[in-house]
Amino acid sequence: MTIWSIATYVAWGISGLLLGWMLFDVIRVGQNYSESFLLSAREGEDELLHEAEEEEGRQ
Repeated sequence: MTIWSIATYVAWGISGLLLGWMLFDVIRVGQNYSESFLLSAREGEDELLHEAEEEEGRQ
């Protein structure tokens, strides 16, 4: 077995791990957030930034 064969198997293993991680994340995000929330992005506006600024203003 050459170094390139080993590198190929390692690359496929890493690819499989990344695929598993992505699928896990898709399921987790789908359970935590509604589809309407995920599709309700406003260009140039970050809601978390505004919330943080409002909290700083209250203190």
